[in-house]
Amino acid sequence: MTDKTIHSSPSNLDILHEDNHLIVVNKRSGDIVQGDKTGDVPLSEVVKQSLKEKYNKPGNVYLGVVHRLDRPTSGIVLFAKTSKALPRLNKLFAEGKTKKAYWAVVKKAPENESGVLTHWLVRNPKQNKSYAYKKEIANSKKAILEYRVLKKLNSYFLLEIDLKTGRHHQIRAQLATMGCFIKGDLKYGADRSNKDGGIHLHARSLEFEHPVKKESIKFVAKPPDDPVWNACL
Repeated sequence: MTDKTIHSSPSNLDILHEDNHLIVVNKRSGDIVQGDKTGDVPLSEVVKQSLKEKYNKPGNVYLGVVHRLDRPTSGIVLFAKTSKALPRLNKLFAEGKTKKAYWAVVKKAPENESGVLTHWLVRNPKQNKSYAYKKEIANSKKAILEYRVLKKLNSYFLLEIDLKTGRHHQIRAQLATMGCFIKGDLKYGADRSNKDGGIHLHARSLEFEHPVKKESIKFVAKPPDDPVWNACL
């Protein structure tokens, strides 16, 4: 990460929605969702601190991490504010009952305007990388996504991705198999990094049934403010 990375803090948190049971945040690239060995302050703690300050809460604030986004990815992250909502939201994600759309900016257009990619992914924890195979092999997990070209930019193409399974680095690994490297994603084949250390992959929308109200809700997150993303809007 370079010094140009602006992380989320309680004062600049981009909250898309909040009610008694959940809070939806537009994550900046560079934010880590949950604590890891880097020791950097995770987004979950930033959200907790924000809630603590907002409601003048003494003691600990409850916040459940429902899902994660890769550190260099931006976009929608959902957290549970109650112990009642967390297992219900976990179940929705585990059973694939959420609708997730991502935007990816790639240098090369795929051969087809739209299509479905099916691979078997193997995660390498040491490298923090996933490898995609066309056939099932030992320790692999099936990964499926649907893509379509949304827009042609000057030097890039905007893809919309409908994620059918949620695997480690799934979109990054699967698009790389087509030679459609995501802008800034050195780990998966891009020729150079972005200045802020992020990549042009954005969790654009999330739709699911509210865990308590039982009504369908959908959230859309604006991508980061930069010339390439702005050209996508």
